[in-house]
Amino acid sequence: MAKKKTKFICQSCGYESAKWMGRCPGCGEWNQMVEEVAITGTPKRTFMHSEQTTASKPTKLSNVETIQEPRVKTKLKEFNRVLGGGVVPGSLVLIGGDPGIGKSTLLLQVSAQLSANKSRVLYISGEESVKQTKLRAERLAVREEELFIYSETNLQLIHTAIEQLSPSFVIIDSIQTVYHPEVTSAPGSVSQVRECTAELMRIAKMNGIAIFIVGHVTKEGSIAGPRLLEHMVDTVLYFEGERHHTYRILRAVKNRFGSTNEMGIFEMKEEGLEEVENPSEIFLEERSQGSSGSTVVASMEGTRPVLVEIQALVSPTVFGNPRRMATGIDHNRVTLLMAVLEKRVGLLLQNQDAYLKVAGGVKLDEPAIDLAVAVSIASSFRDQPTNPADCFIGEVGLTGEVRRVSRIEQRVNEAVKLGFTRIILPANNLGGWKVPEGVETVGVSTVNEALQFVFGK
Repeated sequence: MAKKKTKFICQSCGYESAKWMGRCPGCGEWNQMVEEVAITGTPKRTFMHSEQTTASKPTKLSNVETIQEPRVKTKLKEFNRVLGGGVVPGSLVLIGGDPGIGKSTLLLQVSAQLSANKSRVLYISGEESVKQTKLRAERLAVREEELFIYSETNLQLIHTAIEQLSPSFVIIDSIQTVYHPEVTSAPGSVSQVRECTAELMRIAKMNGIAIFIVGHVTKEGSIAGPRLLEHMVDTVLYFEGERHHTYRILRAVKNRFGSTNEMGIFEMKEEGLEEVENPSEIFLEERSQGSSGSTVVASMEGTRPVLVEIQALVSPTVFGNPRRMATGIDHNRVTLLMAVLEKRVGLLLQNQDAYLKVAGGVKLDEPAIDLAVAVSIASSFRDQPTNPADCFIGEVGLTGEVRRVSRIEQRVNEAVKLGFTRIILPANNLGGWKVPEGVETVGVSTVNEALQFVFGK
């Protein structure tokens, strides 16, 4: 008979210890060690039907036969884009996001669209009753025959329902409410999340069922539970957006079957989520004309070019140390670019507060936005507006040089579609591609050269 003893597990990384510690040796987080009951010996496995009865043997890579399975596409093109072209059978997808952001709404819409293609879908809700799910489905006008609703948190009963129904797609909402009956810790703990995810992964791989898992997020914005959870799944998606805005952004931060850093944009309406096919128009529709500190950059989100507005406000400081605040851009990147402007261009910014924001709630983290950020800071500092028809692309180095960026042709074509007539880009990116008609491309080698061209001095 198995013996019981207690152990302490870090809720951030899953590190186990025989005694409590204030600081986890694994991840360095404080006050994350929680006491759980550990079972020693050989536990009795009652429902691991997915385990193979015969051991597999090593196989030569050249002898492995592959079958190109077609992806299953939904009617949401943005959702298909983020997944890499559609849903892969047998994949395990994790979707995380803030409470009330629309994760359940998105997956219920996706479930209805998949079941409309004569595919059987099982929607398992551990947070809502069947009647509550039905009310949300009526609001979204979901009335598909092949969509099954099941309210359960016991993984043994969930496994039995999957075996009896044999669905092609399964949605688990959410993994923090599901519990493994042989694990003594509470639902949502590190042990429960790890064991339940491992069992769902075996079900997906052995039966070719695509499983979507909803994950809660912590106050820092990361997926709740051990980091191992994100390593186990095939795809990790983050559903984010501002509570007071209707637009939602779906990002892929891990994808074994497609490109990472893809982005899909949706608008939350009363009838559910609707995809936004041209997000650049939305991000620029409220741009004010003739205001200093405003620039437009053509950024790449995965394989898609997106035009966004970067706003800067530079004002004299009243503190001993000037403030540097940024929303949507890395704070360290802003500090670096201001140091370059002060050293290489001669702008006296050491006694100036700087506030930067990416309009529309988008987060930018690629190097090609450097030139636009630098020009917006200089524009606000000099109180000189930029030309509304200008678009800026380029990475800035510590010596003040403007370095080449990738996918320059796609960026320029997106800017031309929205009416921009002049593109300031790295000189090394000129040539080797076809410039669209009606647009002027200006190559610059340094930040100083770019500022002289934009402001004329």
